[in-house]
Amino acid sequence: MKLTGVRVLDLSLFLPGPMMTLMLADHGADVIKIEPRGEGEPTRRIGYRKNGESIWFRNTHRGKRCLPLDLKSDAGKEVFRRLVRDVDIVVEAFRPGVAKRLSVDYDAVRKLNPRVVYCSISAYGQTGRLAGAPAHDVAVQAQAGVLSLNEGQDGRPAMPHMPVADALASLTALSGALMALLRARETGEGDYLDVAMLDSVLAWTPNVTGRIFATGLPHEPKKERSWGGNAMYNLYECADGKWIALGGAEVKFARNLLQPLGRLDLLPLAELPPGDRQAPLRTFLRSTFATKPRDAWLSWLADKDVAYAPVLNLKEAFDDAQIAARGMLSFDADGAEIVGSPISFLAEPASIDPTTPEYGSDTVAVLNSLGFSPEEIEAMRRDGVV
Repeated sequence: MKLTGVRVLDLSLFLPGPMMTLMLADHGADVIKIEPRGEGEPTRRIGYRKNGESIWFRNTHRGKRCLPLDLKSDAGKEVFRRLVRDVDIVVEAFRPGVAKRLSVDYDAVRKLNPRVVYCSISAYGQTGRLAGAPAHDVAVQAQAGVLSLNEGQDGRPAMPHMPVADALASLTALSGALMALLRARETGEGDYLDVAMLDSVLAWTPNVTGRIFATGLPHEPKKERSWGGNAMYNLYECADGKWIALGGAEVKFARNLLQPLGRLDLLPLAELPPGDRQAPLRTFLRSTFATKPRDAWLSWLADKDVAYAPVLNLKEAFDDAQIAARGMLSFDADGAEIVGSPISFLAEPASIDPTTPEYGSDTVAVLNSLGFSPEEIEAMRRDGVV
């Protein structure tokens, strides 16, 4: 596997860091997760459960080893120091300044392991006026200006459907860490990676920043191409209350849709910029799709070269045969669902280990590998270090 032999130490919690290290683990990396002593990883207890286990935790921590550790204690710091001497990547997601107070920051780690790639994931980065501010995904999306684009038909912002800031920060961290690891293997020198969720969101706005950069004015979302202003890139309700998404604004798709509907006269509207002038085409499509149930439209569209899809709920999406064909849903021995890896290599595909670590189950094995004696391990247990 691509990352066999790579060792990762993960101090992060919740979603961005754990998802990053999950993708590393799926491709062969040995990931040791440092859990807070006592309460452990919060997602062990959050959300729905199946077979006695949090579904969130199962799908972010399968295939990893976990070590509960009190990093505030001297003995805990010594365990950390021994761990980092022989790892390739360290991931943390504390609020800026916390890692330094705990003496687990990059400067401390680099003295022990100069080839280490050290990745810090935070809401707003390690610098700037917001660096120390606490925030999770929705607050970062709000600060990034993208939450305001998620506007309902009532003109009010709606809660986002996906943790976009978490996801993009995770993928940014994965990419950056692997770049730095490649260079470290060439030079023997590691690097420090400062990943901000805010930066990660803003980096993905080139296709939607046109209006503000060209005119200096904010968007009117429902008039813009990506958010409802384009008739061929829009949502339409069908007769049964279900919805269809048209997802391709190219003129060829408009022609392929309007011709069999007998309304090629509306084609010039599809060539106009999104906004008010496309309103007659949106009105026609809205009234047209409202005449039949969704499945009837899916059958009708099947042989048309039009970019479209049914608006599925998440259960329907996971039940679709396409997901199974791509290996994005499998099951462990007890029938619990496992979400697959999106990184699909031909020669060395991901190897999904569905097992999840019980709290403290890897403690003795990890400490033994670091050279601690049984007496030292027992003393650390007694003192609440591990």
